[in-house]
Amino acid sequence: MSGDISQLGRGLRAGLDADQAFRSIVPPIYPGTNFSFESIELRPQYDYSRSGNPTRDLLGEAVATLEGGVKGVITASGLAALTTVFAALVPANGRIVAPHDCYGGTWRLLMHLSGKGSFSVDFVDQTDEDAFRASLDRPCDLLLVETPSNPLLRLVDLRHAADLGHAAGAVVVADNTFCSPVRQRPLEFGCDVVLHSTTKFINGHSDVVGGAVVASDEQRAADLAHWANVLGVTASPLDSWLVLRGLRTIDARVRVHDANAADIVALLSGHAAVSRVHYPGLPDHPGHDIAVRQQHGFGSMISFELTGGRPAAEAFCRGLRIFDIAESLGGVESLVAHPASMTHAAMTPEAQLAAGITPGLLRLSVGIEPSVDLVTDIADGLERAASVG
Repeated sequence: MSGDISQLGRGLRAGLDADQAFRSIVPPIYPGTNFSFESIELRPQYDYSRSGNPTRDLLGEAVATLEGGVKGVITASGLAALTTVFAALVPANGRIVAPHDCYGGTWRLLMHLSGKGSFSVDFVDQTDEDAFRASLDRPCDLLLVETPSNPLLRLVDLRHAADLGHAAGAVVVADNTFCSPVRQRPLEFGCDVVLHSTTKFINGHSDVVGGAVVASDEQRAADLAHWANVLGVTASPLDSWLVLRGLRTIDARVRVHDANAADIVALLSGHAAVSRVHYPGLPDHPGHDIAVRQQHGFGSMISFELTGGRPAAEAFCRGLRIFDIAESLGGVESLVAHPASMTHAAMTPEAQLAAGITPGLLRLSVGIEPSVDLVTDIADGLERAASVG
């Protein structure tokens, strides 16, 4: 029996066994900053590494293949990817509609750039159908969707959002960081551009900061690549090579991440110290049906609220042995974050309140350690939280 290699297989194997010089299975890294011209009349494919680099382009090819796009632009961080999107796709004095509960760094970037007059931005609860439609009743240049959202794991129907955005004249951009292309592919649901902080699941080892943008058509891809070069935000060859190495194992990693997360959700659900669990895999999650339709699995990000508020959150975190208190997510190690004081500290108290970020909210990035150890660590933390709640 024979057949074509799957999209996932092609993405994970990008560049393997392609070395023409010495037949190395793993593609070599090209760390050089510049490339020689045969003559001044003949321009080579690569001339300067900020503008183009073989290693970085290989990572872009891999991510684009996984997402089903035409080209991947690799940047120095997730926020660099977002900055490139704004520069390339939003005209002067344009208008952006963004999630009211977006990542704190995204909120800060939007507030700073809109404050300088680059564009206007409206933050909207995209799970509120009336509010979402009203925000797109007038022209919009870019609709930014973050699903699942950070940190409350709210879900947006990507196809519906794409239809609403396009009707308003917007380019529809989806932040797919929380799911990764293994769990969700927004371009398949009508989005025009998808972006990632590759720092997270795509790299998966918490040792490289990076970003990626993938477009569904050649012209937008060219515009994004042009602006990444203009802004000088392209990733280094070494970082690109490391992310590509991490990407090879993403399918295997996320399967263990997700299985461990399911065990922890079972513990959290119904526990006396927990007032609410935010996880799309739960049947009573408001976005559960959307997750079933557009995701391949429910992911390994969990957030939950403790009945005892911030004192309970502090007690929970005090004494953890496996979960480290840290920002970021998607690495092989398990992390816990307190969004109000960490990932979303840039938000004003009013913005946090509107987004539903409470003092007792904790966010877990579940790693790939033995499940029994993770469950024990969480159980001990809940016991501490219950003692003050």
